[in-house]
Amino acid sequence: GKDIYHLEEAAIGGHPNARYNLGVEENESGNIERAVKHFIIAAKLGHDDSVQRLKGMYKSGYVSKEEFASALRGHQAAVDATKSPQREEAAKALGYKLMQGRN
Repeated sequence: GKDIYHLEEAAIGGHPNARYNLGVEENESGNIERAVKHFIIAAKLGHDDSVQRLKGMYKSGYVSKEEFASALRGHQAAVDATKSPQREEAAKALGYKLMQGRN
């Protein structure tokens, strides 16, 4: 339906929550392989709940060890990218400039 269309559009746009929600929809529809693909993509975008879903699916045998390990590495890389010293420095610099602009 229309809801799924909008989720798909958002997922294509790189929104991890939309990607996760599509995975949930596919999982509930019995499309396990498609669900796994959505969860892997969302996990690699830093989505924590997708990692938890994949962990459960790995334990149940729906996700291979390689897929799970790859998703975990991607997730960690995404999390690290949001906490990089360069990013923190940029935020400080931007915040400083914004404060300067108010005087």
